[in-house]
Amino acid sequence: MSESPVWHPFWQHGLGQPVTRVTRAEGAALYTAEGRRVIDAVSSWWVTTHGHCHPRIVEAIRDQAGQIDQLIFAGWTHDPAEDVARGLIEILPAELTRVFFSDSGSTSVEVALKMALGFWAHSGEPRHRILVMEHSYHGDTIGAMSVGERGVYNAPYDPLLFDVGRIPFPVGDGANTIEALEAACRERPAAFIVEPLVLGAGGMMMYGAGVLAGMADVCRRHGVLFIADEVMTGWGRTGTLLACEQAGVVPDILCLAKGLTGGSMPLAVTLAREPIFQAHWSTDRAKTFYHSSSYTANPIACAAARANLAIWREEPVRERIATLGARQQAGLDRLAALPGIRNPRRCGTIIALDVEDPAGGYLSALAPRLMALFREAGVLLRPLGNTIYVMPPYCISAEDLTRVHDAIADAVAVVLRG
Repeated sequence: MSESPVWHPFWQHGLGQPVTRVTRAEGAALYTAEGRRVIDAVSSWWVTTHGHCHPRIVEAIRDQAGQIDQLIFAGWTHDPAEDVARGLIEILPAELTRVFFSDSGSTSVEVALKMALGFWAHSGEPRHRILVMEHSYHGDTIGAMSVGERGVYNAPYDPLLFDVGRIPFPVGDGANTIEALEAACRERPAAFIVEPLVLGAGGMMMYGAGVLAGMADVCRRHGVLFIADEVMTGWGRTGTLLACEQAGVVPDILCLAKGLTGGSMPLAVTLAREPIFQAHWSTDRAKTFYHSSSYTANPIACAAARANLAIWREEPVRERIATLGARQQAGLDRLAALPGIRNPRRCGTIIALDVEDPAGGYLSALAPRLMALFREAGVLLRPLGNTIYVMPPYCISAEDLTRVHDAIADAVAVVLRG
């Protein structure tokens, strides 16, 4: 039994695995209490984009903390939130005109679902059914779990979850997905929510931009709201600012979080097209969009997001992303040639591969063994069962990235020897 009272997320304390204490972070590196340098190859759960403790973001947080630390956001506002909202409107598709703040990716999805249902309720055509893609993950709150894959993540909580329509994951050219979505949309559901191009926690499953464009087109033709959950894929992870860009898709509702502050502080936004806002605009207070949290649009978090937007405007972020993508591909090509590697794949800065395991899946026994080997090698990688993925900050050096790829090759060789 651990001496610490901390209950860690997605962590089985009963396995007795060590919990590493980190005392400092910089760039793509973490430094432990014992003085070890560890390469953060998963961006500390997919959030850190420009690197840990980026000077511009740290300075923005420090300055804002001495001005306004917290403010109720119902009927009050502050400059950091206003600047972030306008900055997002400038950098994102013009059709997305309204910005609603929240504090996590899960919450941004909850907001999107409530916006969609509110839109139909206030438009005089109540629709309630939500369509989702199988194997997807949208968060750990009740609504977010309901629209995600049912399984080990949420089985104990199944009695709380609402029913949804499930669309199969694309196979080949994705015709199976398009046909199923077409049939489901004829039943006039409220919305379809999807992770564009990459299903993150579902195993880094990837599909093509043509399928994404086809799904959006089906929803448009049937008048079904299209919700893009870009909590993980946004902010350059797939090679473009938004994954939707690669398909020429502008969603009706867009969820963003993680990289919104460069990964420094919790903050999320849900953006919507104007008709969705207008459906809630009224002199009737009953049509108010009733959603908030105490820390909605926290000024310090917004200051970090404002600094992140400035970095995107003023620094060569897209060039860094392109360079990282090329280096990842070179490493993937090398790893793909190893025995026991299946389905090597890349989307932008993300690479993933599956280690051969007849009993594969999220509870694969390979995961704890691999994680321990990576920890010994000074690399933070957290396999999704028998799926290993690399999603580092964009500032990672070529040398550190090679160390990550080498650690994967060595660990896979060890676990496959038995």
